[in-house]
Amino acid sequence: MKKIVVFGAGLSATYLISYLESKANEYKWALFIADRDINLVKEKCKVPSTHCVQIDIKDTQAVSKLIANSSLVVSMLPAFLHIEIAKECLKQSVHLATASYLSEEISNLNKQVIDKDLIFLNECGLDPGIDHLSAMNLLDSIREKGSEITEFESFTGGLVAPACEDNPWKYKFTWNPRNVVLACSGGAVRFIHNNQYKFIPYHKVFRRSEIVDIDGYGKFEGYANRDSLRYRKAYGLESVKTMYRGTFRRPGFSKAWNCFVMLGATDDSYVLPNSSEMSHRDFVNSFLPYHPSDSIELKLKSYLGIDQDDIYLWEKLESTGIFSKEKIGILEDATPAKILQCVLEKVWSLNEQDRDMIVMWHKVSYTHKGIELTTESSLVCEGENRNLTAMAKTVGLPLAMACKLILEGEIKSRGTILPNKSEFYQPILRELEDYGIVFKEK
Repeated sequence: MKKIVVFGAGLSATYLISYLESKANEYKWALFIADRDINLVKEKCKVPSTHCVQIDIKDTQAVSKLIANSSLVVSMLPAFLHIEIAKECLKQSVHLATASYLSEEISNLNKQVIDKDLIFLNECGLDPGIDHLSAMNLLDSIREKGSEITEFESFTGGLVAPACEDNPWKYKFTWNPRNVVLACSGGAVRFIHNNQYKFIPYHKVFRRSEIVDIDGYGKFEGYANRDSLRYRKAYGLESVKTMYRGTFRRPGFSKAWNCFVMLGATDDSYVLPNSSEMSHRDFVNSFLPYHPSDSIELKLKSYLGIDQDDIYLWEKLESTGIFSKEKIGILEDATPAKILQCVLEKVWSLNEQDRDMIVMWHKVSYTHKGIELTTESSLVCEGENRNLTAMAKTVGLPLAMACKLILEGEIKSRGTILPNKSEFYQPILRELEDYGIVFKEK
């Protein structure tokens, strides 16, 4: 029996656990699912032979004991906790897999991981993950025909299914709300366009977007991610003229979200005094100039330069409840970003009947025998309900399938790696189609 240990049984682990359990008997795996919430573990595990483990990740002795004699460890914990798991896996010569971005700390272990003939797989979820798999599949297929790639664009969005778009933003939180509130706030966004490096400061990111039409699902609005050039080398695109990666929302989202950015409501660098006693209106007013008679609504319009007749933008802002006299409900003083998250979670959390939706789109421009051509590849995946989400499905399944490949000796690469080679993308994309995760090209 090959022992597999999964740390973390949250929403993102739902489909991963289900997949591993469905294959455990066939491949003779002994599954151990560990989380601090034992009830959550028992809820996720459906097969009697699965070992449910309650664990405190800070208890290093318990973690070490659980990893002992394992063939593979999967960390579905928050990204900052991966490094300690990685060090223990290295110490005990155990393969590791995560869906998170490859951190500098784990990347620095590369030589030691190679020396021990190990695989530390990173970025094998959705974005990052399926974006790598599908992009490399498309790029390699174009290169194999002798074509020269000149431009690459890629967008991914986690939204709500069309039937569940019941607010003016056509958006709800389908993943970590904090990441949505702090999107692009880590510094200037950069990309390359027509051989020129471009940089967008945070306060301009949401005012520079493009519209993409996906067959059957209508128009989406894309804004740039922080560093579009991060994967130039990994994708073999060092010489392309244009490389741009971004996030999808429905049209109009970015302009409205920019109001929060310009107001200062997405700032996470300081704590607002007395914010635990604030109402929603108080929170907004704390950023606006004093006026003896004007309402908060009038001051906000004047401060942000919102036209009186811009009813669609104003409808979006009003729908968030930011002008309500309701108390924010935070027990202690917090940053503006934390307060905004709290306000939005009241109206943007998925209802019981809501379904989410993943949309991914790649566009590759290239020359073939002197002719300029473009290929688009798109994926749309809808969730089943609030618990069985498309986000959890597209994060958990590719990682679980990669685990099977590692355990069966199908992966020859070693080190701290990404799933950007055919040994990953060919079998995983093929198997994902069995679960309704299918890319369409045109």
